[in-house]
Amino acid sequence: MSTEPFIGEVKLLGFQFPPRGYSLCQGQTMSIAEYTALFSLIGTTYGGNGTTTFNLPDLQGRVPIGQGAGLGLPDYSLGESAGSPNVTLLTSNLPAHIHTVNSMKVTLKVNNTIADSGTALSGYPGTSGTNVWAESATAGAFITAGAFMAADEAVVSGSTDITGSNMPVGIENPYLVMNYSIAIEGIFPSRN
Repeated sequence: MSTEPFIGEVKLLGFQFPPRGYSLCQGQTMSIAEYTALFSLIGTTYGGNGTTTFNLPDLQGRVPIGQGAGLGLPDYSLGESAGSPNVTLLTSNLPAHIHTVNSMKVTLKVNNTIADSGTALSGYPGTSGTNVWAESATAGAFITAGAFMAADEAVVSGSTDITGSNMPVGIENPYLVMNYSIAIEGIFPSRN
């Protein structure tokens, strides 16, 4: 096997610059007239107008994956680009669930004084009521039906509120930064 690379071959570099015959994979626009062989291999897969220009792959901050559909995976097309280093989760992203409110003891103030209007005195519920009769419907103070309510037990219900500040969550895998380069000169590959 020759040490000369195939045109379009991508290599990882542990240094800052591309060697002679290579260019960094940073999405640069290239001239079709100047790099005809490379254009005939990759075309406008990574961008360009296809008449005078084409683009190199942009692997800045990206991880390349194999083309096609792996077992149980979606189909990925050559040149497809997707993903984000972080995501903001919404309640619609979470599974349906319920937060229960455990029972709690509550102390209520109770007043058993007869109220002089339609609500119990001082707004406290009463423990029981006494029938109060008036000689006429227009007599002075009277108690409206329902002014007292039993306060032997009280049911307390509630719910939890949404908390959080909608901050993005990092989803990046551990990484080590290196430079990808593509051979722009070399041997034109033949099909097997």
